[in-house]
Order: sequence, then C-alpha cells, then structure tokens
Amino acid sequence: MYNFQRWNLKVSIKNQYLYAQKHFRNVVQQTDNQHIFKIMACTNCSTGAKDGTPKGCNNNGTCGTDSCNKLSVFDWLSNMTLPGGQEPFDAAEIRFKNGRKEFFRNTEKLTLAIGDIVATEASPGHDIGIVTLTGELVKIQMKKKGENPDKELAKIYRKASQRDIDIWTEARNKEEAVRMRAREIAINLKLEMKISDVEFQGDGSKATFYYTANDRVDFRQLIKEFAQEFKIRIEMKQVGFRQEAARLGGIGSCGRELCCSTWLTDFRSVNTSAARYQQLSLNPQKLAGQCGKLKCCLNYELDTYLDALKDFPDMDTKLYTEKGDAYCQKVDIFKEIMWFAYANAPAQWLVLPVEKVKEIVAINKKKERVAALEDYVVESTQEVEKKFENVVGQDSLTRFDQPKKRKNNKNKKRKPSNFKNAPKKE
Repeated sequence: MYNFQRWNLKVSIKNQYLYAQKHFRNVVQQTDNQHIFKIMACTNCSTGAKDGTPKGCNNNGTCGTDSCNKLSVFDWLSNMTLPGGQEPFDAAEIRFKNGRKEFFRNTEKLTLAIGDIVATEASPGHDIGIVTLTGELVKIQMKKKGENPDKELAKIYRKASQRDIDIWTEARNKEEAVRMRAREIAINLKLEMKISDVEFQGDGSKATFYYTANDRVDFRQLIKEFAQEFKIRIEMKQVGFRQEAARLGGIGSCGRELCCSTWLTDFRSVNTSAARYQQLSLNPQKLAGQCGKLKCCLNYELDTYLDALKDFPDMDTKLYTEKGDAYCQKVDIFKEIMWFAYANAPAQWLVLPVEKVKEIVAINKKKERVAALEDYVVESTQEVEKKFENVVGQDSLTRFDQPKKRKNNKNKKRKPSNFKNAPKKE
C-alpha cells in the first residue's frame, strides 16, 4: 500500500484503497459489501500485435480471467467445490458489445467456462455473446445489481457453432459502415441527435442504434428510412453522455483507459464543490472528462480531503489583530498551513500553521486582539537543491551515437589548370 504517513493525514482504509485505485494500474478492485473482485488489466497480455489483438497469453482476449475485456470480473470461486448434493447456480453472465452484459438461464445444463461463445435467446431470433461469469458468483452479481436470482430469465440455447460465429463476425464488420450512413441520414433529416454506436444482433436480423440528444427527438421518419436503407429490424436507444463514453471507451487526461469503460459501474453525481474542497482550479476544460461532464475521479479522494478539513478552520475565518483584520486566502491540506493577508495589504500573504490559527481564533473569541500575525508566521526554510555530478557520462542520451565527422568548409586555393598561362615567379 502507498505510504500515506508522510502526508500526516488520518486516511481510512477505504480512502487508501480509492487512492491506489486511482493512481495505480494493476490493482484489484473490491466492490462495497460484495466479495466480487474486478481486475483492471491482465499483466500477462499486451496489445502489441499489428492487428490490435492481445499477445502474451495467446488467447486473443478470451483468457480464463476475461481481463482483456471491459468491466471484467474475476471468478475467485472457480477453484472451490460446492458442498455435497448442491447443484451449481443455473445462470450465467453473458457479455455483448462494449461491455453490455445480461443474465441468462442455463436450462440445457451446458458446461460453460469463461470465454465460451454461446447463442442466447433474443427477440426475434438469437444473439451471440461471450460468457464472463458462471456459478455462484452470478447470484451475488445479480443481487448487487438489484435483480432477483429466481426470476425468469432468457435462455442459453447452445454453444455457438462455426456458422454462428461466421454470421456474427460478418454482422459486426458491417457496423462501422452502417453507423456512418445512419449519421448521414440523420443529418439530412435535420435531427438534433448524434448516433454514437450501432450494435448488430448475432444472427444479423436486428440492429440497435445508440444515440445521444439534449432534447426529445421524433425519429419516426428516421426509422422508416433506416429500415428502407438497411433492410433489417431497427431499434433506437437513447443513452446519456456518460453512458456513451462508457460504451465507446477512450483514453483520459491521466493517460489511462476511462474508468467508466474498464471497471466503474455506477455513475455518482459530481459537483464543483468536490473541486473546491481539493483546492483545484475551477477550469471547465481540466475538470471535464471525455463525456463533457465533470470527471468521476473527482470523488475518489473527496472523503480524504473532507476528513482532513475537519481539523482546519473555515475558509471564511477572520483574524482580528491590532494591525488590522486578516482574511484567509489559501489552504494547504498536506502541509497543514494557511495563508492570510491584511485587508489593507492583500498582496502580502503570511503563512500560519493551523495550530497557530486556532490559537488566534480562541483569543479573538475572548474579544481580544493579538499584536500582529507576524509573531505567528512560520519561518520559511530554503531547501538546498541537490546537485548530482555526471561522473561517467551516463546521463547523456547521445553517448552511444557515432560522432559526426567535421566537414572542412574552408575554400582551398586551387592551382590553375593551365600552367602555361600561370604567372612566372621572378
């Protein structure tokens, strides 16, 4: 775990976990009150192939941990046996395009493993998906999402055959061209909407168009033109801007994959007050994520800052001195110091520790004034810069380069080609 002692903060285990979750990649995430672990990335795989498929485990994204996919769940019960006489839970979690997951009933008693491609019940026809979770962990996952494990679910028909996979792959290859053509049709109809994604059903009989819009959109004419253009069954689904970013994925400003497309499942409200508590500049371009809303990561360390600010006086604290009244200008939570400035000299900031500020506030409550804030100012110590000497030249980036040969650009005097016409020496 990261060393939080150097911050001198009272950090709870949950907040330590949230910090590690935000700043480190290979971390296992444990959901609240549930024994479900989500792994953000598999350390055995890396996307280094030319076609983008993972290499390393050579399973091409269908390994046993399902860690190469979005919102993957680690089955920590896979190596445990059930008590005698108890049958395994007859439901499975199936993943479709872009992290869309649904639960299906295994009525045919198929032997399923994580990564198997199966044909599931759909309306109409059938759909093709990948098994992401089986066994007792599915029951816990259903309870976590607020679903009744005993309710009626759609069925798993069979394991997908090669013909099913070929039809599914052919339908998936059409999605990009269909999406671009659908956008053109929507623009021609002058509809204020954005078609962000298209998902074909596994048998190719239906396509679901995901779109975002600020207002209500009348797309009755749009559906008619889609059906006439693509000759398939059309379904329209409106999603929010955060759901759109979660479906499409991307790289955040931190350089990592978006949290909403890798492990984050619930979208909690984020307010600008979270940025104020963390002493962040209220710059919309820096606080907004790829979805255009406030970043979800602003809530990760908010509890830590709120716990630390409990020991601080309010930002509206006013100190009364004989030289004049002083107002708080800035707070440093980690160093536990506050900056104050006199009302008649706002450009001159004085650094005071929190304990001294509390002491002055206690004196002011007795209706007494202190002489001056300069008596309580922290003595600023200049840190000595560490200078490193380059003894063997290891810091040079060009130490292995071959030295370039210098070209002699000086014009050399050439002898005249015709020696007969050359002037004779006396």
